[in-house]
Amino acid sequence: MSSPLRISLAKANTATAAQLANLGRQTFQETFAATNTPADMAAYLAENFGPDIQMAELQDRENTFLLAHMQNELVGYAKLRDNSALGLPEGQDEAGRLEIERLYVRDDWQGTGLGAALMRGILALAEQLHCTAVVLGVWEKNDKARAFYQRFGFREVGQHEFRLGQDVQTDLILRKGMAGR
Repeated sequence: MSSPLRISLAKANTATAAQLANLGRQTFQETFAATNTPADMAAYLAENFGPDIQMAELQDRENTFLLAHMQNELVGYAKLRDNSALGLPEGQDEAGRLEIERLYVRDDWQGTGLGAALMRGILALAEQLHCTAVVLGVWEKNDKARAFYQRFGFREVGQHEFRLGQDVQTDLILRKGMAGR
């Protein structure tokens, strides 16, 4: 029996951009509103989520979006960035590194295996692309996400600043080397 979950590559169109903007705002707010000021949240959401912003991201050749649909409803997505320099010393070659910039799952779908399914899709794509590593930044205080990534073999390799409105926070940089590379 097949699963009603469908993970697919996004196409750059206005409907997808609007869906990504809405889901991005919703999931970011669900996850971080309680631990940040309303002003900082509003500033971050305005700077990062809107149909025009997501359309530009969709059209950027360095980005790939994996969409998770459950019965034709978008319930999660991953935004991936090819050739990421995240965590590398300046001047080091970033070729072959895939960055998970966003891995968002709607709150009511967390704990269902949807995030794991998206991660398996990301790692399969990294294999197809012959990536040497997959990297990401995760807020140091997001214990739930850190534990999730650790289950998939990601390890801390550094940290960097993440600005949320006026608040400068610390993101941990996590890396997973790909087999044989």
